[in-house]
Amino acid sequence: MTRRDFDPATVTPDGRPAAKARLFDATIDGPYRGSINGETLATQITVLTYGNDEPGVGPVLHIHPYDEVFVVQKGRARFFVGDHTIDAEAGDTVMAPAAVPHKFINLGPGRLQTLDIHLSPRWIQTNLE
Repeated sequence: MTRRDFDPATVTPDGRPAAKARLFDATIDGPYRGSINGETLATQITVLTYGNDEPGVGPVLHIHPYDEVFVVQKGRARFFVGDHTIDAEAGDTVMAPAAVPHKFINLGPGRLQTLDIHLSPRWIQTNLE
């Protein structure tokens, strides 16, 4: 599929170099095995990786001053976002708007693995539980 969403001649590089950072560290125990602040990559998003093997387990209810997007990479999850309950599985994406309390749990069976995208150059969070 050929796409032409904009004219490349109308965009100029902003001078930032390409960047690399390691997100996932398999030697770290626990569900959070890595994060990259956007500041590290000179961008406006922060990326986290989360995973667990226990149905019913997930992050505590928390809130951010920016939107968060979850990409379910493996397994099934139940997201609680404000007054909404959303079931999602591998391949689904869920968005929690800024200032709306949210959490999710592994629905099982097996591993839940997510990639969590924070629309902020830093991970800023307040736990509510």
